[in-house]
Amino acid sequence: MTLTSRVVHSDPDILGGTPVFVGTRVPMITLLDYLEAGDSLDVFLDHFPSVTREQTIAALELAKEMRFLKVFRRRSTTTPARDRTDVMC
Repeated sequence: MTLTSRVVHSDPDILGGTPVFVGTRVPMITLLDYLEAGDSLDVFLDHFPSVTREQTIAALELAKEMRFLKVFRRRSTTTPARDRTDVMC
């Protein structure tokens, strides 16, 4: 079982396929919205008791990893012309 499948789940029959925390109907984006608004993790957990602290931490780690991979892929596929050896000067 992957980290993603233990933390976040997407099912067309649950909120139209919106990624939610496993075992809940709480969208993962809701956590990000709370944090973006300046609320603490404890406030989010108080408002959504069906989500565990472990799930939220794992979801944030997953989001961080996904963001890193996205940036890494973008950087590795867009090499500036001055660094490429196949460009004639």
